[in-house]
Amino acid sequence: MTTLSPRKTANRQIIDLIKWGEDYFQQTDIENPRQEMEWLVSDLLSCSRMELYVNAKTEVSAIQLKTLKVWMQRRLAGEPLQYITGKTEFFGLPFHIDANVLIPRPETERLVEVAIDIAQCGNAENIVDVGTGSGCVAVALAVKLPSAKIIAIDNSEDTLELARKNANSNGVSEQIKFLQLDILSKELDDNFDLMISNPPYIPPNELSTLSKGIRDHEPMQALTDRNDGLTFYRRFAEKGRDWISKGGQIILEVGRNKHPQKVKQIFSNAGYVNLNMFKDYNGDDRVLAIEV
Repeated sequence: MTTLSPRKTANRQIIDLIKWGEDYFQQTDIENPRQEMEWLVSDLLSCSRMELYVNAKTEVSAIQLKTLKVWMQRRLAGEPLQYITGKTEFFGLPFHIDANVLIPRPETERLVEVAIDIAQCGNAENIVDVGTGSGCVAVALAVKLPSAKIIAIDNSEDTLELARKNANSNGVSEQIKFLQLDILSKELDDNFDLMISNPPYIPPNELSTLSKGIRDHEPMQALTDRNDGLTFYRRFAEKGRDWISKGGQIILEVGRNKHPQKVKQIFSNAGYVNLNMFKDYNGDDRVLAIEV
């Protein structure tokens, strides 16, 4: 692992720190070293990246420099930037993040977009988010659908605590009820207009294809079902008619390659007729909507 050496100068100006960190990051496989250094420094100073250059000659404190060095060591070791700063953005909203939850990704924004369109067209107001994680999906839906009432489910209380924090910070805590529940073994007590989920869908034999940062740092239980990547979809197909009102929708994120068609086949075999696949921003099948 690359080790940060002590600075040879007492100069701690912002512009110098950015260049210093960029030089270190260039020794690794970090794709955008300057951009990542800007993110770290801007988060350290609670300012925008543009403000870094407006105040380029400003010096950071010794304590801030020490914190920055620790963050850089963690990044050099492959830890995702979002876990280091404890922050990320999803659907234009700020979220707290930690290693108990997946880092929200652009593909999942597509899941939210599809859900919003379907909810608005069908006046869906009772929504359940299964496997809420950081709460990013439930919170984004609550912000965009102010009349909706959402149940956000996860099997981890630690995860739910973070999701509650994100609901509070985004001003939608009154719209969302958080519930600890194992969806594979427990039943939902209510009927919903819409179910949305980004379940664990990566089979164990495909984990090696993920980047090292994901494999080493993101929670394995949120990535894989430790089976064939289809466990949760079978459960949803089995219980969909019990949990979702007639005419309601199940909206699911799906994986790559043949996974979307395998999921579609599960629901088709279970007797669901109206199945619609939506593509993500890369043109890949990413979201399956199933009418109940």
